[in-house]
Amino acid sequence: MRWLDKFPMAILIALAAWMAVAPITPEPHLIEKLRMLSQGSLTKPLDIFDLCLHSAPIVLLGVRLWRKFISKRP
Repeated sequence: MRWLDKFPMAILIALAAWMAVAPITPEPHLIEKLRMLSQGSLTKPLDIFDLCLHSAPIVLLGVRLWRKFISKRP
């Protein structure tokens, strides 16, 4: 996890924000795939890959923030 600690926070935030809303029209893929997941229609491998691709930077940002603020407590 040292590689994640060394990764610049600004780039990770920008990447997470960009992947969360890309493409903006007609609907962001992340919102579309989460809706499909909640409805139970997320069955195609490409859709599952798309969900993983668009949510990975957000998950990495969450892990990075958790490691920075929560796990460093005395």
